[in-house]
Amino acid sequence: MSTTPGLLISVRSAAEVEAALDGGADLIDVKEPTKGPLAPAEAEVVAAVIDAVDGQVSVSAALGEWSPNAITEAHWHLELPLQYVKWGLAGYAPTPGWGEDLLDTRRELPIGTEMVAVAYADWERAKSVPPAEVAKFAKRFRFKAFLLDTWGKDGKTLLDFMTAKEIAALVDGLKRMGTIVSVAGSLRPEQVKQLKGVAPDYFAVRSSACAAGKRDGVIDAARVRKWKEVLAGVRVS
Repeated sequence: MSTTPGLLISVRSAAEVEAALDGGADLIDVKEPTKGPLAPAEAEVVAAVIDAVDGQVSVSAALGEWSPNAITEAHWHLELPLQYVKWGLAGYAPTPGWGEDLLDTRRELPIGTEMVAVAYADWERAKSVPPAEVAKFAKRFRFKAFLLDTWGKDGKTLLDFMTAKEIAALVDGLKRMGTIVSVAGSLRPEQVKQLKGVAPDYFAVRSSACAAGKRDGVIDAARVRKWKEVLAGVRVS
């Protein structure tokens, strides 16, 4: 049976939830886009978003770049009923044995909250771990969710750092293991046709779903609908 990919919309406040859901968002993510690619919104903001969503779809939250204090810093966020949480790996060097500390963090999460493995396509400028290595790690340790994103939010998109063929291979390999895969990276609806063969579970969007296509703008239901129309033409087996 084939389906179409879902649409994950990142919001920065409860006020944006209605437009995201009206446009057809299948999953709501919460972050503060003015402070970094995966910068956390205040816990109070995340709580208000969860209330506004009211169980209509799952809610995830970005919690910044991982550090040894990740759990402590996210204490109040982790008190909330979130389906997914994610930390980026900017500044995280893949030294021998890397990842053990990430697994320790995962073990400390509340029951019912899944940790998303995050890979940055522009890993060199993020001083991070190459996507293929993060994917291998996610498969080995059975992560239930994976996000492919870009760290720099400067007008470049995912396709400036990886080819459609590379993205498809990464996505397919993870999906075969039963991992839920989201693809992000400042993509625009018109770029989906360049991603022939790429069939993630979700396309994750912020900038192109905002008024004027600006990351720090406000979610626009019409722009969310445009994404849904484009994704209706993408088949996922």
